[in-house]
Amino acid sequence: MYSKHWPCLFPQHGPGRKHTRLIALEPWQQDLVDQATEEFVRGLIHSDGCRVVANDRGVTSVRYHFSNRSEDIIGLFTAALDRLGIHWTRSDDHTVSIYRKADTTALDAFIGPKALAVPWTDVHYTA
Repeated sequence: MYSKHWPCLFPQHGPGRKHTRLIALEPWQQDLVDQATEEFVRGLIHSDGCRVVANDRGVTSVRYHFSNRSEDIIGLFTAALDRLGIHWTRSDDHTVSIYRKADTTALDAFIGPKALAVPWTDVHYTA
């Protein structure tokens, strides 16, 4: 898609690195996030996050991690998690982690493994 109006649609788009400039949602964007918080979190995990199945001394557990150098983007992510009632921790300066079983189960309900993000059966692509 080509347009000269990208700055109108995505005011966060601009020169320089994202982590060195303000990233904030416009009121209309925040309204969309409020209406589709799960989809917002899913998109952030798919773009800058991961779902890991860890094996701790024979016990498998699911973990989610989100990493970004922009404190503003991390703030948008954690605010969305708070809205969903999902507990999170900062594992380091740039990473948010979700470890609790109830919370990873909640995320699995609408995110799950990335392999499930695209339906592979009965999909017909046209050129």
